[in-house]
Amino acid sequence: MRYEWFIARRIVSSVENRSVATKPIVRLAIAGVSLGFAVMILAVTIVTGFKQEIRDKIVGFGAHIQISNYIENNSFETLPFARDEKFINELRSHPGVEHVQVFATKAGILKKEEEISGVVAKGVGTDFNWKFFQSKLISGKTPQYNDSVRSNEIVISSRLAKKLRISSGDSVLMYFIQQPPRVRKFKVDGIYETGLEEFDNLFLISDINHIRKLNDWEDDEIGGIEILIRDLDELDKISNEIYTRSDASLNTKSIREIYPQIFDWLNLQNINAVIIITLMLLVAGINMISALLIIILERVSMIGTLKALGANNSGVRRVFLSIALVLTGKGLLWGNILGIGLTLIQKHFNIITLDQQSYYISYVPVNIQITDILLLNAGTIFICGLMMILPTAIITRISPLKAIRFS
Repeated sequence: MRYEWFIARRIVSSVENRSVATKPIVRLAIAGVSLGFAVMILAVTIVTGFKQEIRDKIVGFGAHIQISNYIENNSFETLPFARDEKFINELRSHPGVEHVQVFATKAGILKKEEEISGVVAKGVGTDFNWKFFQSKLISGKTPQYNDSVRSNEIVISSRLAKKLRISSGDSVLMYFIQQPPRVRKFKVDGIYETGLEEFDNLFLISDINHIRKLNDWEDDEIGGIEILIRDLDELDKISNEIYTRSDASLNTKSIREIYPQIFDWLNLQNINAVIIITLMLLVAGINMISALLIIILERVSMIGTLKALGANNSGVRRVFLSIALVLTGKGLLWGNILGIGLTLIQKHFNIITLDQQSYYISYVPVNIQITDILLLNAGTIFICGLMMILPTAIITRISPLKAIRFS
């Protein structure tokens, strides 16, 4: 065992068990590190959880990648193109693709008695992945569509249901403004709620066969293809690969390109986390600097004795750096317990709530990633270690003769 580490352990034991003057200061420093690190964990888990929750909701509506007709169309109605089974099978065989489904959209007016609302019907088929909407259902169930018979069952949002005073199982009329104008009667099979106002106020889910019939499309024509991928980090890469494989008349867009304003807003949340982590690191570092300076000043005579016995400045500084790392490690231990504990409580019980209209979600979401926690621990030890180098510089100014004479 190196002598620096041996002496550091003895000093830490002395401070914790016998030192009357230093003990409360050291304990306050450890508590400061613990609270600061717990706040860091909460900041990271909340920001990543919030971003993941919002991303999942957006992807639930529009998938990760959409392929549609290349012709620019500013309306809510998609332009048709023929379904290419060979191309769709190629997409499904891509190692990064999880699911492929077709869709089409058409705008109309939903009416229940005297209440009306402009909506967009998103037509889906038998290949539609209902997992997202099933997780957001608050009433009723999701319909089962088939290719041979058009289904009149639809799923609408809770906002539309409240606005039109609709319950699951009710029948509603939807008017389509075209030549000639057409009307369809639908049955509300389920009601969902996501908290994303721009989607909940607008979209309902229906059978794609209705849109084909209303637009006089062929049975093999669709409005677009949606692709769900396995890893969001591969989004841009896979989107570019699919774009190069697609027909020249089709356009491929990732969900980031379709809703750039939402993803830009989500990226701004990282700045909040960086600011909080920086402030907490400064607080933790200043606490440890204060504690370390007091420990050094309390042991001036010991420093003089070590130098008189032949220890150089760097060796003595390593003794006190080891003390600082031990105390920082204890603070991190309690900080991990506190931060992870509070995160798990929020994850399972959703104690802290939010205004859903403002934040798109009714509770504070958290996302615990082991890699994030490990990086926070490593980064905190590294930064605090660098900050501890400065106060140990005072050791180089201590003269062995004076320290021993006036001890």
